[in-house]
Amino acid sequence: MTEAVTETMTDLTYSTYLRMDTLLSLQQTRFPESTDRSVALAEHFFIVAHQSCELWLKQIVADLRLARDLLNAPGDPAGGAEDGVELLQRAAELLRVLHEQVIVLERLPLRHFVRFRPYLGTASGAQSQQFRVLGRLLEDGPETSELYRAFLADADRQGLSAADVCRLGVACGGPHRVAEALLDVGNGYWRWKVAHLGLVTKMVGGQQGTGGTSGEDYLLHRITLPFRDLRQLRGNPHTEVLATSPV
Repeated sequence: MTEAVTETMTDLTYSTYLRMDTLLSLQQTRFPESTDRSVALAEHFFIVAHQSCELWLKQIVADLRLARDLLNAPGDPAGGAEDGVELLQRAAELLRVLHEQVIVLERLPLRHFVRFRPYLGTASGAQSQQFRVLGRLLEDGPETSELYRAFLADADRQGLSAADVCRLGVACGGPHRVAEALLDVGNGYWRWKVAHLGLVTKMVGGQQGTGGTSGEDYLLHRITLPFRDLRQLRGNPHTEVLATSPV
């Protein structure tokens, strides 16, 4: 068995490990290359950017789900929190990568986009299932987000409320680092959505979205800043300082 595994590992190459043949065959443009190669290549660029976003979303969602589970785990609270912080920090950096991917799409010439856009049919980024999963992890709604509930559970096991964490700051250790990392993730998520709105406004204007949405209005009303309760609590120290200030 060991020899068979060793032989397999020896035969492994960069190309086979990453399945490059499959990966590089997934960018199938719909605009006829024979009609205009520049337009077809612009559509190829459009596909690469969106496929890359979905891959990064896969990693972000996986990292945030594990961070949520670690914070919810009743085991070693300190160990779970520290591992969770690492995952949250990585997700925050990857959201910055997603933001940059949107900025790169601004290099898509409008004259090319308007020619291949009809070939998209009803396909729309609004249909991304992973984006919806990310929203459930982060966004506030009738109930707080999954990650925020996990943060509250972790703090509670250490005898702290969210208000305590914000008031004590670095003095309470792990919960403070979790709170800071959550806000980094939330800010990255918000910046990504704002950049996307800017791109759509630049490229589509007031036109209807390909998926039947209202376009820029649809995006504008869905830009949210996650963890509102945590942000509100972080503002309390300002009030406390002002109340005791001799000025």
